[in-house]
Amino acid sequence: MSQSAPAIVWFREDLRLSDNPALHAAVSSGRPLVLLYILDEQTKGLRPLGGASKWWLDKSLRALAADIKQAGAQLTLRSGQSADVLDTVIEETGAETIFWNRRYDQPERDLDAAIKEDLAQRGLDVSSYNARLLNEPWQVETNAGGYYKVFTPYWRAARNNFVARDTYGRHKTLSGPKPESESLDDWGLHPSNPDWSTGFDDWTPGEDGAIARLNDFLDGPINGYKEDRNRPDLDMSTSGLSPHLRFGEIGPLQIWRAVHAGMEAGTIQEKDGHTFLSEIGWREFSHTLLFYNPALASENYNDSFEFMPWRKDKNAFDAWTKGQTGYPMVDAGMRQLWQTGWMHNRVRMIVASFLTKHLLLPWQDGEAWFWDTLVDADPANNAASWQWTAGSGADAAPYFRVFNPISQGSKFDETGDYVRRFCPELKDLPDKYLHAPWEASEEILNKAGIQLGKTYPKPIVDHSGARQRALDAYDTLKEKRDAA
Repeated sequence: MSQSAPAIVWFREDLRLSDNPALHAAVSSGRPLVLLYILDEQTKGLRPLGGASKWWLDKSLRALAADIKQAGAQLTLRSGQSADVLDTVIEETGAETIFWNRRYDQPERDLDAAIKEDLAQRGLDVSSYNARLLNEPWQVETNAGGYYKVFTPYWRAARNNFVARDTYGRHKTLSGPKPESESLDDWGLHPSNPDWSTGFDDWTPGEDGAIARLNDFLDGPINGYKEDRNRPDLDMSTSGLSPHLRFGEIGPLQIWRAVHAGMEAGTIQEKDGHTFLSEIGWREFSHTLLFYNPALASENYNDSFEFMPWRKDKNAFDAWTKGQTGYPMVDAGMRQLWQTGWMHNRVRMIVASFLTKHLLLPWQDGEAWFWDTLVDADPANNAASWQWTAGSGADAAPYFRVFNPISQGSKFDETGDYVRRFCPELKDLPDKYLHAPWEASEEILNKAGIQLGKTYPKPIVDHSGARQRALDAYDTLKEKRDAA
């Protein structure tokens, strides 16, 4: 191999210049660099990104391209089947080595393995690295040699055995050939006709946005996180880092080191720092589940849920997606999702429980809706969390645990600010009735300018009746499972 031959750095879910192991290794090789991103919507088996994720990807790639340009190089954009595009770029540039960071979905793993084998047979060198996780799925094993199926012992083992590698600084000088690049504008990732993303403007995709959001969160709001993380009515009660992690604009190791540095310096309370890191742990656990259960987004982890008598009700599903269920906490969450591309985690659990238990609709429908509408739609987190709430997942909430959207709203939206923000038609309703408008008298409703069934929907199901229907369905599941 010629040392002057270029190296390709294939960006995928690692859109950053700081602490990027594949990029660091490529720079360390001393070779000229071809910095490549491939939009692959053609390879069979790969799940296409949802609309909100495409919006984020568009902005993230623009930020990465600007950062790379400032460093003196070019982000080359190509679309098509990944294997074919790589072959074309190798032929155009004479590259002899390829660097990338690993992915963990089965289709992506299979694709990467096939590409790696093919390139190796042709005499090219391929090196892959971990940029997305603290521990890769196979690195945390039970005493019996399997993977953990319960979160608490998993996270205990993962964090206790974790040895943080050195982090790599941001590469400020990059150079190499600049092959012809496609235009992001031509990819059409930003929505049009109509542009439904106008409410996404509070986000700042890209590495700089990720670092700024982390720093803002650690500079005060993290203290109180253990108690406040369930409060969607509070600004900065959570970090908002999930979409940045999804696209690799920041890595979990960077977060781990920053939080531990704050705890050691005394600026971050340990109870809050460790609670926050446990959310990183859930992300790690979810990736482990996905690695060992490739169909996690479509098939029940607990196969006894194959016997669940799910309903089909398009009208109910549509009401849920539009935030028109008549339950303010549910409706606020679904409208927040549509307007901003994101939803507070506590509210995600509430709306997921409502879909799968109050409406008795399959969790896969909710997972698919979130996949299309979340800017942080992650194949591991999304699937694992939906299955957890539905009761079909690993270490899942029991199916008979049915979130009460009324009491959940009263407890976690104490001020009512959250519901009033996303359900403004209820803004003049007294706090006492805000989470159950149907309990208010006609006089109170009229004074607030509310006509149930007209300006705000009546509940599409009765809470107690829907809860009992869910429990009956679970009894049916158990009977069918035991008879099988």
